[in-house]
Amino acid sequence: MKAMILAAGEGTRLGPLTMETPKVLLPIGGVPLIQHSLAWLRSYGIFEIAVNLYYLGDKIRSFLGDGSRFGVKITYSQEETLLGTAGGVRRMEQFFNDTFMVVYGDNLTDFDLSAMLEFHQEKMALATLAIFRAPNPSEVGIVRINGQRRITSLVEKASLGSALENLANGGIYVLEREVLSHIPSQGFSDFSYSIFPKLIKLGLPVYGYALRPEDYFLDIGTPDNYHQSNEDMRAGKVKIKY
Repeated sequence: MKAMILAAGEGTRLGPLTMETPKVLLPIGGVPLIQHSLAWLRSYGIFEIAVNLYYLGDKIRSFLGDGSRFGVKITYSQEETLLGTAGGVRRMEQFFNDTFMVVYGDNLTDFDLSAMLEFHQEKMALATLAIFRAPNPSEVGIVRINGQRRITSLVEKASLGSALENLANGGIYVLEREVLSHIPSQGFSDFSYSIFPKLIKLGLPVYGYALRPEDYFLDIGTPDNYHQSNEDMRAGKVKIKY
């Protein structure tokens, strides 16, 4: 199985922290975030990983190299303009040959990926999204699911009045290759704003895998969350097998 880590973003929410350092190289517990992500994927048998680059991409490439010192094989996708979460994945269409993972580069997590894969297979899903209960629903993509955990709607950054629920899109996906045919072959395209809502509207099987209370998950994309991730790492709350 292959995965793609999305690492092209400029990390503007992190302010001065990312002026000279791409967000995926920000240290958490003394180790760059993307190294934690690689270790997590590798611990579940994922060794072939694509990484897209745009902002300060040379620094990411210089740190990771071919991936061998981290026990993985890395393929790069250098974007001349930002293609978005889905557009960046579509650009790497030839890299994927079967079911694959997409991981947003600003996520730090340790949840049981094998359980998510099993859920995806049991549901015969086209796409499965990791979802979690968000304390700030207006800042994330809000997901609604039915009794079978099938996603019935996805609203990105809902207004305070409409954010009645707090199940949020975690930015970690298990996707079948067929999803690529629903992404425009050129230009900017985003999973949350356009692709997943389109799949749901077409009645295709899109499911939500709910993270458990004991699973660690944090989007480090704000200064507060970034500092929190370092505190959590020091406290031993993040349990990634290295």
